[in-house]
Amino acid sequence: MPHLMQAARAAQQRAARAAATIGAAHPRTRLLLAAAAAAAIAAWETGHCVAEQHPHRRSQHKR
Repeated sequence: MPHLMQAARAAQQRAARAAATIGAAHPRTRLLLAAAAAAAIAAWETGHCVAEQHPHRRSQHKR
């Protein structure tokens, strides 16, 4: 069910864009964050490892 991961990733990106443009305390941002969390939970419960989708920034950069 890769569509669940795509939905979770898209929801997270929408929430991040909203937080960057209108602020984290805005009601629309909070709603989008809740939707992103619900999408991630749905993907997690079907067996997807949601935590591996966003590695730590340090692991992306070579030293």
